[in-house]
Amino acid sequence: MPPPAIILIGARCTGKTTVARWLADQLGYPYVDVDEWVETQAGKTVAEIFATEGETGFRNRESAALQQICSAGPRVIATGGGVVLREANRRLIRSTGLVVWLTATPERLWERLQRDPATASRRPNLTATGGLEEIRALLTHREPLYREIADLVISTETLSPEAVADAILSAWTGGNISRWSSGACLSSSPG
Repeated sequence: MPPPAIILIGARCTGKTTVARWLADQLGYPYVDVDEWVETQAGKTVAEIFATEGETGFRNRESAALQQICSAGPRVIATGGGVVLREANRRLIRSTGLVVWLTATPERLWERLQRDPATASRRPNLTATGGLEEIRALLTHREPLYREIADLVISTETLSPEAVADAILSAWTGGNISRWSSGACLSSSPG
């Protein structure tokens, strides 16, 4: 039985949005980016929400958006990096479909963040230090939470978004995903 949704989790700049768009196109599923949904509903960027409502305000909006998105049927969902911070979000994600954790080293994430034109205007620093140290600190805190709910782990370190999406589709259609077939979590670093 195929999962009702594919949910991509992981840190910023692991490729969740790009991979989700490609997967949705391949599957004929709708695509939803939780951060984009929150921004549309709020009429402001994530950075502006953080500035005016604080992290708690943003996380409340994120949780509400996630509930609406996850109840809307088959789709590919790209989550924000911090969505796993709330236990209720983790339970909801896990119960909604196939959970794919996209990973990359802190150095690769920092490199991608610096090249991303949306970073400065849309993404707030989440710690006082910012930069590579922020990435390392966030990963140290969040990796156990990602691991807790992931059905599939794929490193995006050296793979194109298309190759990552192909690996997800291959694992899914090959019946190699824990809750959707045999019961053992698959970890993959294809290529």
